[in-house]
This record gives sequence, structure tokens and C-alpha cells, in this order.
Amino acid sequence: MEWRVGQGWEFVGGVSDVQATKSQQGLREGTVTPHEERERMIEIYTDGACSGNPGPGGWGALLRIGDAETEMCGGEQATTNNRMELLAVIEALQLFTLPVEACVYTDSQYVQKGISEWIHSWKRRGWKTAGKQPVKNEDLWRRLDALAVGHTLEWRWVKGHAGHPDNERVDALARAGLEQSRRAGKVVGGPVKEAR
Repeated sequence: MEWRVGQGWEFVGGVSDVQATKSQQGLREGTVTPHEERERMIEIYTDGACSGNPGPGGWGALLRIGDAETEMCGGEQATTNNRMELLAVIEALQLFTLPVEACVYTDSQYVQKGISEWIHSWKRRGWKTAGKQPVKNEDLWRRLDALAVGHTLEWRWVKGHAGHPDNERVDALARAGLEQSRRAGKVVGGPVKEAR
């Protein structure tokens, strides 16, 4: 599947975010079976990669609702692994123009704990750590925080490089994004087009 811009983003031949939101309304109203509920939950898998830290890096994301899915990847020339982990989630969430309920899977405890636990204290302290140092990657944390507002998101950590099929898939996407950026000599990113 691929994405295209219309009124918001939509899966070409798949499910738009408007349809995803309407589908999820049935979840809240209790008019769907447990099997249908699993089919309607949006799953987002993300990963980042870096060759050297700092160095060239890449990010990858897989979005799924039922049987409809899309893959995205991108990369930058000079970055860190943590920035790519954050950017993977940001790029995925930017696709939704309407509020959604989703489960975000990441192998980065930095991302999972950062958005679930640490960010509240950082914001109270004016984007400073407990040690009164500036929060690293504040620009991306602010973007992620702003994107998460309005969505109902569950943040789940999965162990990286442990054979989880979807995590391995986004790891490969992140490495592909790194290589695309390296070859292009610039920042790249977007949906992965299916080979026909």
C-alpha cells in the first residue's frame, strides 16, 4: 500500500484516517466483537538506525489497520540514533489529520519512557532534566508532544533484534532509509512504494 494526499492522508486502495476514526467509533460504542476490535485497532511500529552515533541515520515505520498497511522510511546525513527513533514516530503520527486510537510499538526505551513518563517533568521544569540540563532533542520532543495531543495512544516497548517480525521489518526500513539518504546526499523520507 502507499499513501496519497487528498483531504488528509489515505491509504491508496485501503483505509483513510476518516474511515479509521469512524471504524473506531464502533469500538467506543461497544458495537463490535473482540475479533473486530483487533481488526480495527491501528498499530504503528517504528524504529531508528544510525551508522556511527552521530552519523548518517534512518527511520522506518509500519502502519496497520486490519489488513491495510503501509511502510515509510527516510534518513538524514548527520544525526543520532535517538533522533531517528523519535523521527520515526513523528513521521507516522503526522499522517493522521483526525484523532485516532493507536498502539505505538518501539524498541526504544528512550522514546517509550520519554513520552509516557519523563516528558511531564521536562515540561514542568521548562524543558530541563532533573540535573537542570537542557533536554536533548527538545525540538523533536516538542513536535512529538504536539502530535500526540488529541490522539489516544498506547506506548509499548518491544525488545529489539529479538525476532519480532514487525520490529525486524521496521529495522530493515530504517536501514533502507539510512542508505537512501547516504546515496542521495540529503534528507529523504516518505512512503515506500510497492514493487509492481
